[in-house]
This record gives sequence, structure tokens and C-alpha cells, in this order.
Amino acid sequence: MERIYYNGIIHTMSARNGKEELELTPEAVLIKEGKILKVGKEEEIFSAAHKNAQKYDLGGKCLMPSFIDAHSHFLMNSQLSLCADLSDCNSFDEIIATLKKYIQVNKIKNGQAVLGFGYDHNFLKENAQPDKRVLDKVSTDIPIFILHISGHLACANSAAMKLAAITADTPNPPGGVIGRLDGSGEPSGYLEEAGMRTVQAAIATHIKVNPMKLIKQMKKAYLENGVTTVQDGATAGKDLKLLAGMAKLRILNLDVVSYPMIADGGAEIINKYTGLFGSYKNHLKIGGYKIILDGSPQGRSAWMSEPYLGEPADYYGYPWMKDEDVNRYVEQAVREHRQILAHCNGDAASEQFLNAYENAIAKAGIRDDLRPVMIHCQTVRNDQLDRMAKLNMIASVFVGHVWYWGDVHLKNFGSARGNHISPVKDAIKRGIHVNFHQDTPVTKPDMLHSIWCAVNRRSRAGNVIGENQKIDVYDAMRAVTIEAAYEYFEEDSKGTIEQGKRADLVILDRSPLLVDPMEIKDIKVLETIKDGKVIFQRGR
Repeated sequence: MERIYYNGIIHTMSARNGKEELELTPEAVLIKEGKILKVGKEEEIFSAAHKNAQKYDLGGKCLMPSFIDAHSHFLMNSQLSLCADLSDCNSFDEIIATLKKYIQVNKIKNGQAVLGFGYDHNFLKENAQPDKRVLDKVSTDIPIFILHISGHLACANSAAMKLAAITADTPNPPGGVIGRLDGSGEPSGYLEEAGMRTVQAAIATHIKVNPMKLIKQMKKAYLENGVTTVQDGATAGKDLKLLAGMAKLRILNLDVVSYPMIADGGAEIINKYTGLFGSYKNHLKIGGYKIILDGSPQGRSAWMSEPYLGEPADYYGYPWMKDEDVNRYVEQAVREHRQILAHCNGDAASEQFLNAYENAIAKAGIRDDLRPVMIHCQTVRNDQLDRMAKLNMIASVFVGHVWYWGDVHLKNFGSARGNHISPVKDAIKRGIHVNFHQDTPVTKPDMLHSIWCAVNRRSRAGNVIGENQKIDVYDAMRAVTIEAAYEYFEEDSKGTIEQGKRADLVILDRSPLLVDPMEIKDIKVLETIKDGKVIFQRGR
């Protein structure tokens, strides 16, 4: 069945700049069998359409390409959405009350465990980590593990630490920290980076998961935000098995791109599902590898080349891996002609990745278009952006940091470095392909909020963070459409409204290009359309 969209503001995102886009805005779009058949004047489209074509009157609303998630954790978001939500807690007492209520409502008993997510010590009244001394007030019998909003820090109660067999004799693992109580070696229950793994693994065996609720949550958060292509970053073997099972059952109604961890058997995982590499099968494909090189800047675990401000005065954060290991993994990805995505928040981590990639392509003599991706890019320097441009390395920027933690970054890094977080303008000026992500579940997959952040650069406290890094609305819209499609090698089939491309579309109540820039975050997604089918409709 054919369908015509007309009588609205249509942004194809295929022009070179925003002014040209407005001048060339078409009057109607014709779609058929999941593809865009024709774009142009209303009279032309109606003449070309079948007499029985469905007619969708936009009524002045905005039609544009649907949004593409350039980095998130699809499965993790679904799992954590079923756990205790601590994102609105402003104190230890509120965390305790929320966890107690969660245990009561969900009838958690001994032999089970509790997983919470979303606390942020930066915004707690105590400005401290809610370690076991806090969580033991909830229960000393039921293991409790709560994950920081960044996903890089956590706290556990005494029962959880005991379950994981972590004692005063347990050393810090490479790339991680097990917090200690002052004046003793006794674990405090506070954990950073690799220090979380043992407790996480122990807790996971005691968490009950409802598969049907998981599937429902998996799709809901993205579809209601107009996202039709999502990423599952850092996919474990068991997670890819679950995704492959869902694909086989044909219950995925959006496209999922998986990136297994190269350091955790990624090659074996890809080889096991070799038919999924590089091409979709029932909405699922494997895009390449993921590697994590450091932690979180707001959690002060990101690896910096200059120290954080505050105590201790010589603290730089720390790496996840040694240079020789990073070199080996990056060489492996290049040798296998596979894309690699690297988590780099600190500029020292960015340096490690750039050095490894430059060395790898020189050693292999390969200049293929592998499109390596630097994920987050929070403190990447301009000299590093110059090198990224030469490598055609994509900058996938978590621009929401400006709003969520911009004030924290000023405190941690000072004015010069703090105002250069998420340096989108400097990256675009160098011709780098730039896209935006929300690192869901760290923040919601709200692309309109990311556009707003990039355009206005406002923090929670109302400060402008990096005036010279503001970009125009059109470039910000490209970052969540065609530039994100480029990361997945899908710019020929997604990201713009052009003849022959997939009919992945979104209807907004207003055009981001025609409202006051401060109102962009308030625009509503009315419908999400995947391959010509409406898969989300607000109010239904």
C-alpha cells in the first residue's frame, strides 16, 4: 500500500546547510513497501501515487528522518528499567526509602538480590557515595548492588560483598578500585570500573528477569523518542544469543547493531554469528568491536593527561588497559577489516586510542574506510581532533554532558578544560563526521534534548558551557540522522528523506528549525515510522 505525507514541514536532511534545507523543503513524500518512492511538489506526488494510496495530512506538523542511536546499551537499558530507580534520589535517606519500597513491592526475599540504578553522588545532599554503611540500613541479609548513573561506579551492601567473596585481602583489580574504609583495609562497598565486576556477576545470578517485560521495555524507550536504529554496545555472548533469538522470532521492530567487546572474546562471538556481521537479519546485525579505555569524568575515573582539580592534587584518573594490550586489540580489528568503537572520556584515553590506531594502520598497510569511532569525546583536545580528521575517525559525542554534568566538569577541570567538553564545533570545523548519543541507560535516548544541548550549551545551573562550541540547529539535526547513519555504513539507505531510501521517519509536533532554540527540548515525537509502518503513536 502506498502512502502520501503532505501539508507539513518536511526536512529531508539531504541539503548541505540549514538555509538550503528550508529553501528546498518538499511539499509531499510518497512511500511504498517500506521505501521512499518519490519526494517533491504536492501535485507531482499525488499524480504519481496510486488512486488508492493512503493520504496522511500532516496538518502543519514536521516530518523528518527518524533518529539513529549512535551509541547505547540496548539490552542493559531494558534490564535496568526493571530495577530500583534511584535517579530522583537526592539523599541517602531517599535511597534507603526507595530500596525498601522496591523490596516490599516486588516481594524480594532471602535468596534473591536487589539491583538499583541511577544514583549520582554529585547531586546527593551528602555529596558522597552511599556505600555499605548506608545500604546495610536497607538490609544486611538481601544482597544489594546499586549502579551509578554513569555506569562506571557502584556501591554494594555487606551481603553483596560477602556473596562476591570480597574481603580486606582482595586486591584492586587492574583498571579498577575496591574502596576501603578509612584507616583499614576493610572494603567499604564502594567500587569503581573493573572493581565492580565480581560483585555484579555474583548479584546477577540472584536477579529474576521477566523476559516479556524485558522485551517490552527494550523497544518502548527508543520508539517513543523517534529512534528506529539502536546500538547494543559491549554485547556479551549471552546477550547476543538473546538478541539473535529475538531476531529469529521476528519480534524486533527496530534495527539493532551489536558491538561485542574485543577484549572479552569478541572475535569468537562474531565468528559464531558470522551471518550477522555487516548485514541485517530480521533487524539485527553485528557492526564490529567495542573497547573501553577509561572511565567517567563526572565520577573522576576518566584518564586525563592533566590532573583533576581538588584532592589529591596529582590525581589523573586511570586507564583500563596497558598500551601493549590496546595496541594488540586495535591491530586485530584493523587486520580483520572490522570497525572498532573505543570508549574515551579522558584525553589520555583518547591519546592511547589514537596512537594505537595510527600504529595499527601503519603496520598493516591498510587504508580502507573502516570508520573507527571515538565514543564520548568529553575532553578530547584540538590537536587530537586534527589527528582524528586524518584517520576519518568518527566523533560520537555524548553532548548531553553539557547539561547533566557541565557544572561538575567545571569544578573537576577548571574553566579552560571544562568549557571544552563535548567540543562539537571544533570537530565539525575539521571536517570530522560528528554524531550524538545518550549512552542509554545513562540518560534517556532523547535526541531532541541532545540537539538542544548542542545548540544552547546550557548546564543544569543555567550556565553556558563553552559558548564557542555551540552549533546551528541543522548541523545538530544531521548528527542524529545522516551522520549517525554514516557510522553504521548506512548513509545510502537511512538518515535522509530521498528516493530509494528506507521509509524510516518521525513526525514531530514542531520543526526544530522553526522554533526558538530554547524550545527544541520540548518538541514532542508524535509518530515513529519504521520501513513505512507506524510503530509508535503518541496517545496510543
